[in-house]
Amino acid sequence: MRILWTGAAALALASPAAAQTLGGEVEKQMPSLMAIYKDLHANPELSFMEVRSAGILAAEARKLGYKVTEKVGGTGIVAVMENGPGPVVLVRADMDGLPVTEQTGLPGASKIRVTTKEGVETGVMHACGHDTHMTAWVGVARLMAANKAKWSGTLVMIGQPAEERGAGARMMLADGLYTRFPKPQYVLAFHDAAQFPAGKIGYTPGYALANVDSVDITVKGVGGHGAYPQTTKDPIVLASRIVGALQTLVAREISPLDSAVVTVGSFHAGAKHNIISDEAKLQLTVRSYSDEVRDHLLDGIARIAKGEAIAAGIPDDKMPVVSIDKNEYTPSTYNTPEFTEEMAAYLKNSFGDDRVVQMPPVMGGEDFSRFGREDKSIKSLIVWVGGVPQAEYDAAKKEGRALPSLHSPFWAPDAPAVISTATEALTAMTLKLMAKK
Repeated sequence: MRILWTGAAALALASPAAAQTLGGEVEKQMPSLMAIYKDLHANPELSFMEVRSAGILAAEARKLGYKVTEKVGGTGIVAVMENGPGPVVLVRADMDGLPVTEQTGLPGASKIRVTTKEGVETGVMHACGHDTHMTAWVGVARLMAANKAKWSGTLVMIGQPAEERGAGARMMLADGLYTRFPKPQYVLAFHDAAQFPAGKIGYTPGYALANVDSVDITVKGVGGHGAYPQTTKDPIVLASRIVGALQTLVAREISPLDSAVVTVGSFHAGAKHNIISDEAKLQLTVRSYSDEVRDHLLDGIARIAKGEAIAAGIPDDKMPVVSIDKNEYTPSTYNTPEFTEEMAAYLKNSFGDDRVVQMPPVMGGEDFSRFGREDKSIKSLIVWVGGVPQAEYDAAKKEGRALPSLHSPFWAPDAPAVISTATEALTAMTLKLMAKK
């Protein structure tokens, strides 16, 4: 059974002082925020198609007195509120949905279907919870506007497109995010989490999410009749050798103290039983934290592919072609350690130690990383906000069953708990950073 918390129930977990002040303000906003959430959830848009979603955020920000610029880096928006001297703080939400057909069976489930640029018809769903991100963004924008007397500085609120393609942050930066608009000293964001209970906050000092690379390997051979393999150079056998040898990169070339993943997610070759094809294609996802490990993995993939081809007697003009999709690359997310610990201590004081917990890093990717990487002086932090109702979490643990993950067609976060917690946490951190002296 899925139990959805009300905003009041979620906020009751905060410390009494927080619930009476900032938490109380969040609670008042929850009915209208949930209306926005339901609209965004029912009308998801794919990467770089977030026109309607961006319009909703832009309209909300304009009503609050922010100076809003649309179409930054495609469909991105930037809302700026200047409020005297002080630091520049950037708060980001990502806006895109995924080509996933929702199967939650809940009221208000997305029924949107589109044809992608690749010509594939698909359902669209906020299977990664970006609808909760956008809604909390509106909540933060409202609370910061309502509390202008308490802070001084410049607040930059951005709605970012195409996080799921690892391209939106890069496009916004390339379109002048840090030159056309005030450059931040601090960047903040949150992501809903499918691995721990709703309303809890997770933080990870240092590396929090991984480098993500998409690698394609085209393995060439000499085709022929399946009955006469001696007349061919079988690319399927060669590609299979490459797949096996790639496992040694992590197992034997990367220190056990470092983290790395090399996964072959796709292997395509041939068209008929008795024909040896002249080509096989592999698609890989490669994950790491440090840039040094990333470089070693990418160099090693090219070396292994070529080495196995030489061992198989492939001529020089038919060496495997290894290509790295630069458009799909997401750099690792690094939470500034001292800054993260400082903010975590502040959140623990506001929410209580039981609601704010340190989490291990994960091998997923997040292009929020680019906002901090652009300048090493920028302090960066993305936190997790749990989305699984406590009763469901406890039941799954007791029964030994897996919970739906992010990107699952069954992922249905406890939206009121996520939105209220994230709105309060992001607003509290922003107010602390910009508090009047």
